[in-house]
Amino acid sequence: MVFIFVNNWNSPNGSVSMSKELTEIQNKILNFLIEQKVGKRIPPSLAEIALHFGYKNRATVQQHLQAIERKGYIKKKPKLSRSIEITSEELYFISRPIMGEVAAGNPLTIYPDTIDTIQLPTIVKMPSQSFLLRVKGDSLKDAYIFSGDVVIVKPDAELVNGQIVVAILEDAAVVKRFCIKNGSIELHSENSEYKPIVIEINDPKFKIVGSVVGIYRTMGKKILDN
Repeated sequence: MVFIFVNNWNSPNGSVSMSKELTEIQNKILNFLIEQKVGKRIPPSLAEIALHFGYKNRATVQQHLQAIERKGYIKKKPKLSRSIEITSEELYFISRPIMGEVAAGNPLTIYPDTIDTIQLPTIVKMPSQSFLLRVKGDSLKDAYIFSGDVVIVKPDAELVNGQIVVAILEDAAVVKRFCIKNGSIELHSENSEYKPIVIEINDPKFKIVGSVVGIYRTMGKKILDN
């Protein structure tokens, strides 16, 4: 499944960084509060928190919440069921590195170092070892992947015909739709202006980096021409 996350924020593990002031369980509870707030738009009840963490006694949850509140991360209104408020909007996002650019068009030279960072919502659960690349070009526009988008790439994924993948061609990177046809590998665009790239299966200069499992787009971003 491809996820498209859209927001207008400009500011590695999919959760809030561990604060020195929070214990491990307090940090997990805080992340759960954020996930529920972002995903369901309402904070969880004491019963839901207790069920999620396997507590039989809600008083234990209450103690943890009181500790988190004393440390300034949340506010609670007494005697209300869903009254937990996250006090800092910065906790909804986490900075992640963008490792380079990948071509949706003609192949681009790849760079070994981080070229930028981006703020992803904490609710985004990136697969283990996955990384981010910025798309350049318009060859996947009909798949709703545009120049300037950031793709989440999962390495060592099992390849299936029709997947969108990041591949290396002679030290240059492309993002295309992968398929095996007539004994050859074909990398297809989602734009009629581009022809498929055909590669011999055993070509030593060709390598699949990983499959695209998500897309991040900033609201109001201008779609760039290739």
